[in-house]
Amino acid sequence: MQDKKSALKKLIEDLNKGKDLEEAKKEFQQIITETGPDELAKVEEELVKEGMPREKLNQLCEVHLAVFKERLGSQKLIVKKGHPLAILMEEHRILLEYVQKLNTAAAKIAKKKGFKESTALMADVKDVARHLEASAKHYLREENVLFPFIEKHGLTEPPAQMWIDHDNIRATKKTLYDIIQKADEKKVDFKEFKEILLKTANELVTIISSHFFKENNVLFPASMRLLTAEEWDTTRKEFDEIGYCCFTPEDIIKPEETKEKAATAEKAGPPKQMAEGVIEFETGPLPIAVIEPILNTLPVDITFVDENDIVRYFSKGDERIFVRTKAIIGRAVINCHPQKSYDAVERILTDFREGKRKTAEFWINLNDRMIYIRYFAVHDKNGKYLGTLEVSQDITEIQKLEGEKRLLD
Repeated sequence: MQDKKSALKKLIEDLNKGKDLEEAKKEFQQIITETGPDELAKVEEELVKEGMPREKLNQLCEVHLAVFKERLGSQKLIVKKGHPLAILMEEHRILLEYVQKLNTAAAKIAKKKGFKESTALMADVKDVARHLEASAKHYLREENVLFPFIEKHGLTEPPAQMWIDHDNIRATKKTLYDIIQKADEKKVDFKEFKEILLKTANELVTIISSHFFKENNVLFPASMRLLTAEEWDTTRKEFDEIGYCCFTPEDIIKPEETKEKAATAEKAGPPKQMAEGVIEFETGPLPIAVIEPILNTLPVDITFVDENDIVRYFSKGDERIFVRTKAIIGRAVINCHPQKSYDAVERILTDFREGKRKTAEFWINLNDRMIYIRYFAVHDKNGKYLGTLEVSQDITEIQKLEGEKRLLD
């Protein structure tokens, strides 16, 4: 393991210095001879633990991908209709068709002389853009359900690398949306528009096809080996809760009901009632049965992370701002954020633990809504640090308040 790690580390450093891809492929092939993707992932995880930036490790992905393409050939993961991976792979297929359609339209627009003669092609571009925007739930299901389950089995680096890809895809899609909007508002000339459109379409085809191949042929087979049948059932339920894309085929999201499942449900009987009893708080007793409804009624989203930076609880109001699923319970909170946020999250948690500060706050614009995000250090009566409470609130309407309102309408 140590020899492979040293060799892999040197190869990554050489790649960052501009090493030829074909030479790198040959070296990589030697490193992973008789090595499966799971063992390779563990080596990569050790490199990250030793301080190698994930972005640097991500440079190895193209070499990794090229070698595994040669090894895998036409091999394909087979799963039943309705299985979470069947849903994701079908969405991959459809999204690939859309980005290829975009690339074709962009190439034709590149040969045109103006917006007027590109009207029909622009309709195709906008249609693809709408579907790419609708694909957000595809990535949310992976990041908030599938990735946490994979991490619970000790495989943390592959999901982290996939999330880096997701952020790159989002950034590239934003470039597409921005240039379309500029064209609609007549804020860009045709020459610049078609150049940016073609470049962006080419980038989307490259990054999405590469990313989907890695997931379909490396990450998904690994998850099939790791997750239990019970975990896949939970994954499917969480997928349903987050929801699907407008282009996700209805037949692929209909789970196959089996007699065995029906018998199990009948044997289990009705859902268990919440435990009886009362908790005596300092400011008054509360029946256990009302505590969760109270928390879910609060006009804010709350998430609690314990003293070891592990997610332990989140509220479940009717309109959550950020996606949360039960799959993240027990997950290291750092893995619930994109790579670009790691440093900020770690700094806040370290400051809270060391008592350097008690709160941290941010506000962002999200889908034309103003979101106020606050972190609070939680301590017991003796000042012992217990963890961190994240509170998120949509304050868009609050910002519009003026004057007074004293009576109920």
